[in-house]
Amino acid sequence: MRKLKLKDLKKLSDEELEKKLKELKLELLKERGNVEMGGSVKNPGKIRALKRTIARILTIKKERERSR
Repeated sequence: MRKLKLKDLKKLSDEELEKKLKELKLELLKERGNVEMGGSVKNPGKIRALKRTIARILTIKKERERSR
């Protein structure tokens, strides 16, 4: 997963943001499940990056709701 920049996320439409949010939440769920089952972590910062990207998307969605 490459890091998604804020300016790249702001260019996406509402539908694309929603789709990306679902993908990231599923990926986060898989990563957390892997850690809980005692699996080795390939990239320790991946969970943190996923959570931050999800927060960025939610922030953009909230900003768009307020501006309407």
